[in-house]
Amino acid sequence: MRGFAISLLAALAFGSIVSAVAAAQTADQHLRHNRLIVLTDIEADPDDTQSLIRLLLYANEIDLEGLVATTSIHQRSRTAPESIHHVIGRYAEVYDTLSQHASGYPAAETLTALVTTGQPVYGMDGVGEGRDTSGSDAIIAALEADDPRPLWVAAWGGPNTLAQALHTLRATRSPEALARLIAKLRVYTISDQDDSGAWMRETFPDLFYIVSPGGYGAATWTGISQVVDGLDNTTISNAWLAEHIQQGHGPFGAAYPDVAYGMEGDTPTFLNLIPNGLSDPERPDWGGWGGRYELYTPELSALDPDGFTGGVPVTEETREIWTNAIDTVRPWRARSHGRAHGYAEESFTGFRATLWRWRDDIQNDFAARIDWTVSAYVNANHPPIVRLDHADRLTVHSGDAVRLSALGSSDPDGDSLSYHWFQYPEAGSYPNAIDLWGADNLYARGFHAPEVEAPQTAHFILRVTDKGCPALSRYRRVIVTILPAGGQ
Repeated sequence: MRGFAISLLAALAFGSIVSAVAAAQTADQHLRHNRLIVLTDIEADPDDTQSLIRLLLYANEIDLEGLVATTSIHQRSRTAPESIHHVIGRYAEVYDTLSQHASGYPAAETLTALVTTGQPVYGMDGVGEGRDTSGSDAIIAALEADDPRPLWVAAWGGPNTLAQALHTLRATRSPEALARLIAKLRVYTISDQDDSGAWMRETFPDLFYIVSPGGYGAATWTGISQVVDGLDNTTISNAWLAEHIQQGHGPFGAAYPDVAYGMEGDTPTFLNLIPNGLSDPERPDWGGWGGRYELYTPELSALDPDGFTGGVPVTEETREIWTNAIDTVRPWRARSHGRAHGYAEESFTGFRATLWRWRDDIQNDFAARIDWTVSAYVNANHPPIVRLDHADRLTVHSGDAVRLSALGSSDPDGDSLSYHWFQYPEAGSYPNAIDLWGADNLYARGFHAPEVEAPQTAHFILRVTDKGCPALSRYRRVIVTILPAGGQ
């Protein structure tokens, strides 16, 4: 009996250890998530509701800390928090089924507690002493929370609620405290939808800020719904949305409204925060689902100053911001016979290309997650698990043979996998194309490091796609530093 008691105590102790380890792993996973507050002029355009539905499907992988109803140039005198609550109500209806597919989805009550509002006035008229709101208070509380992670603020409409938070912090905190809080802040706005964006960029020159200022025609975010001549634009069509999202996919899909002006123009603000193995949010110049951006001061003439802005003035930028970058993309397509995949003959160049190069993967992932809201785990598709057979940072010398391998990648549903290795030249410093050995579809490829006179970096992307329905892709990025031959 005594031996049994000892064994029982040991088992209980072991269980406690296992529980503690599991709790630590959960906490560690949580700390790897990106923190996000959304400012939305929901009801100015149905696309905010579209983007919110998509965002909540990733709420297990992004830590939402605020959903703030705001104004914009397109909705100047009202906010609509009730519309946020409506979407959360639909989320509540599918929560139990959705949670079968992945851990970490917040309860609807948790999301409801995050809903606040900004001033029901336009732009800088809502910024100043005594203009604080529950929305600006929420931003300040999140910034001052005991959390080492950066805080992302995504502005789907006017960002004046963020401007008010910064105005209050500047007036009530020491310069040292203000600088510390600014250093934690990451802002991504969908163009300038009121006049507070330019004020923030000028007033707080150290503020990390992603934006395509000026006319919407000069904006990277428009690439998510751009119809591109020469491409298959099926996955952004109204028919595709009806079949794969809106109809026959439960109450959450049914809540997705028809397109009015453009599909999900706000979604790029959070796509690079999804941990799919492709992007590093701290490096917008590396590119990802949300597009690619470079740090510079754009010329006024490049901002489409005479294009559509809804009436927001276009002004000269006063400092460097993260803004439009140019990619050249050659689409990767399935083939009916012979080699399973290959490149199209035509290539495309532009700032929108940094986003739509991933668009089919983005849409298929959305469709799969909508399926999660109505299907048991065994009846739905889940993304592959991508592994490298080596480190994701390599240092080599000119002339070295370099092997890239995805050996060990797998799929949770047991699906067959396709592999695609390619160089992303715009993300690295080495300016030229590097030829990879072997067929395009192999899990392992390689190259000879080119001759360089000074250290250069080259980025290689591994895209692994399953053959489930819809087909889902995940990625890994390998950054190779190339040193001159004989160097240290």
